Parts: sequence; C-alpha cells; structure tokens
Amino acid sequence: MRRFVFAVIFMIIGSAPVLADVRIVSSLGGSVGSYLSFFSRVRQSGERVIIDGPCLSACTLVLSTIPRSRVCVTSRAVLGFHAPVVVDQYGRRFRSREATRAVVAAYPPRVGSWISRHGGLTNNVILLRGSELTAFYPRCRR
Repeated sequence: MRRFVFAVIFMIIGSAPVLADVRIVSSLGGSVGSYLSFFSRVRQSGERVIIDGPCLSACTLVLSTIPRSRVCVTSRAVLGFHAPVVVDQYGRRFRSREATRAVVAAYPPRVGSWISRHGGLTNNVILLRGSELTAFYPRCRR
C-alpha cells in the first residue's frame, strides 16, 4: 500500500506542469504583434514575468497582457513608453492618434493615468522606474 501511495504522489508531482519565470533583462521593443504573441503564450503558460532591466516600447505591452499578480520588478526595472509608430502597406512610418489611444486604453488604468500625468504618449520616451514603478508592481521576491 505504501508503494502505491508514493507512486501516486510521484505521478502527480511528475505530471504537474513545470513553471519557469520569464525574465526581461533588456528589451528595446520591436514589432507589437511579436510581443503580443509572445506575452499571450506566457499568459497561457501561467509563468511569472520578472522585469529586471529596461523594458521599452512594445515590451511594455507585458502590462496589458500578463495579470498584475504574475508580474514583479527588480531595482533595475525600467519601463519606457512612447506613441506607437504605424507602418502602412508601402512601408511608410507615421503616428496615429487612434493607435495611440488604443495603446493607452490597453494598459491597466493606473498605468494609463500615470502616462497621462507625464504628458501622454508622444515621440519622446517617458520612463517609469524606482518607487513610482513599485507603486504599481511589487518587488520580486526570491
């Protein structure tokens, strides 16, 4: 009987999904679609996201994709926000008020308010870090 109990416990432990942390050490951004796809997979996996360095531009979409309870920040974390650049079918790059509004609306409300208080999304990058950042997201615990 004891062997059976150990076998069942081992089987349960062995069949549980192995969750790993996703650590963002340095991301300058890039394609919005790529980031949304990646963060969607992370969301479905149940993994926690550790922001441990610069997370700029499209990387900040982590905030609109991953639940707050699964995001933590280190003392090195920096989030950088700016207005999105839209590329049309001819490769021309431009800013769009509609796209900018959609991006701000996708962030958690408190982050969107912080962005508004700091001038909104423009061509210039605004940085959220330090105690301002930890007011929104907890420090990572080991």
